[in-house]
Amino acid sequence: MRISDAYRCVAFAAVLGFAGQALAFDVKSLNADTSPQEALQGGLELYRKGDKSTAFEALNFAAEKGDPIAQWQAAKMLAEGDGVKQDDYKAFELFSEIADAHADDTPGDPSSRFVSKAFVALGDYYQKGIPNTEVKADPYRARQIYSHAASIFGDPDAQYSLARMYFTGEGGERDAVQAARWSKLAADKGNVAAQALLGHLLFEGDDGISRQPVLGLMYLSLARERAKPTQGWIFDMQEQAVSVATENERRTAMALADDWMSKYGKKK
Repeated sequence: MRISDAYRCVAFAAVLGFAGQALAFDVKSLNADTSPQEALQGGLELYRKGDKSTAFEALNFAAEKGDPIAQWQAAKMLAEGDGVKQDDYKAFELFSEIADAHADDTPGDPSSRFVSKAFVALGDYYQKGIPNTEVKADPYRARQIYSHAASIFGDPDAQYSLARMYFTGEGGERDAVQAARWSKLAADKGNVAAQALLGHLLFEGDDGISRQPVLGLMYLSLARERAKPTQGWIFDMQEQAVSVATENERRTAMALADDWMSKYGKKK
């Protein structure tokens, strides 16, 4: 393994909270000779300790030197207002820098997870636009971006977003078969919203999709079991399906859902 690859593996673990203890880092020590790797590690250390505003200084330093992991973390903080003032446009710029510099990366690259999530974030911004900025809603471009992250990186969030756009016809022609295809890929990775969408398509049937009520209700039930309180549409969709399903369909679907949960229930 090359040193650069080893570094990125460590940095990746740090973002996920698994990095080991690091030496104390002082953001005041940042200077022209500070490497982006050192600034990134220092920023992540500060972030874990709860000093997010100072952590952002170090992460932004590394981001300005082109480190994709630092760019992603800084952009995520800006997008969420996590320790800094929320600024979607600045987050958009950082996500764009990642996408532009790493568009040809593959899933095997050390920073691929961050690159993939940057594409997803860009898709979200283009789907809705950013008020009072030059970033206008462009569903067609959003669909293209989701497609890249879904097909190249296999990102489940991108796969679900792409499926949803195919289902509604947003950004292009409506295609229920493609919606089912992409939602199935994401659903099998544990994406809750994709499970609900796939379940709805299978339970109701659609253009090019034969009705499969038992399998559809299974996916809807899986989604309801793991949905967040804010995902009320999933609860409504599952309850509607249960209300019209036969007793045998409900029993069989519940048994399949229990079996799935026993095997894959920890997947997110």
